[in-house]
Amino acid sequence: MLDIRLLREQPDVVKATLAKAGVEASAVDAVLVFDEKRRGVLAEVERLKALRNTVSKEISTLKDADVRNTKIAEMRVVGDQISTLDKQVAELEAAQQAALLDLRNLPHESVPVGADEEGNVVLQTIGTPRQFDFAPRPHWELGESLDIIDFERGVKVSGSRFYILKGKGARLQRALIQWLLDLHGNQGYHEVYTPFVVKEQCMWGARQLPKFRDNLYHDAEEDLWLVPTAEVPVTNLHRDEILDATQLPINYCAYTPCFRREKMSAGRDVRGIKRGHQFDKVEMYKFVHPDTSYAELEKLRQDAEESCRLLGIPYRTKVLCTGDMGFASTKTYDIELWAPGQDEWLEVSSCSNVESFQARSTNIRFRPEPTAKPEFVHTLNGSGLGIPRTMIAIMENYQNADGSITVPEVLRSYMGGLEVIK
Repeated sequence: MLDIRLLREQPDVVKATLAKAGVEASAVDAVLVFDEKRRGVLAEVERLKALRNTVSKEISTLKDADVRNTKIAEMRVVGDQISTLDKQVAELEAAQQAALLDLRNLPHESVPVGADEEGNVVLQTIGTPRQFDFAPRPHWELGESLDIIDFERGVKVSGSRFYILKGKGARLQRALIQWLLDLHGNQGYHEVYTPFVVKEQCMWGARQLPKFRDNLYHDAEEDLWLVPTAEVPVTNLHRDEILDATQLPINYCAYTPCFRREKMSAGRDVRGIKRGHQFDKVEMYKFVHPDTSYAELEKLRQDAEESCRLLGIPYRTKVLCTGDMGFASTKTYDIELWAPGQDEWLEVSSCSNVESFQARSTNIRFRPEPTAKPEFVHTLNGSGLGIPRTMIAIMENYQNADGSITVPEVLRSYMGGLEVIK
């Protein structure tokens, strides 16, 4: 959530910055209109309350009963006015808050300006795509021929965009998750195992609501939400806490399944396991000092890139433009693995700095000094990695002419020494 003081004090700067991300100035004006009305009504409430306090003291000193009764009657009217205005303040505050929650975060000045993904900038490409002496097959053909992915039974059990991993396919996924958690532990991240469902306030705090409501799974009876990413529960670990500056940065990694309706991607990428309603992911997350948050973003990006490098698969890193960044992000790097069977780059990690956007919603602060006023921390998140697309990249890059798949060296110990899936 943006700081309302920033909108009040620098509305033109906020409008100009948000315009780079395609946000109309009217969205900022809506917040400010509600804010001005609320503050005006609030000032009148305070004036009437001050009047009531003054007259109440005066009434206690009056000896004339008629005058006293008149004053009492007048204050009853004032009390009714205060009650009416208090309701107006609450209504205007709720309207202002709703308008403020609809505003995305401000893009950082270093982010390229662009309307959509065409404006993203490739920063680097590492590794050379393998030259095959046969036509590389897509992962869905490999998975079915090796009997490690069952699409038909996945649909039978749960519907479209679900699948079953079998045997060595299921073990490959488990190996990948375990390896990533161990890798990130060695990189300085503290592993946590979180619930896979959260309270609604956690969704608001992580800024999944209200924007992504249609893509979230909700249990109405218990009022619990299935996590779309481990980012949500981890964001809320320190909700309503004041941290000591010496604790920062706090680095976490967590595995969760992720649940998303994928309504926004209907009709796209429907073959294979690239885009499903349930998928696994290992997440990296940082609570950091505002002064170091962009240095920490570079570290986060490097940690995600290391996993791609160790897998021995060509990858590239892009900085997303203003029009393609996530709602909460100020700056985002996407890391993509090459998938030769589909002849495309697959996003497997998105590393973002959201500055104080989530911390303001969850009230996570720190004290720069023992007696200093608390300030909001900055938070960062990054996939390390999204499992299905990483599985695709492994299967398609390590496939052999006979349809078998060589297991990447870093995963073999997690696969019981298995070198080839055949």
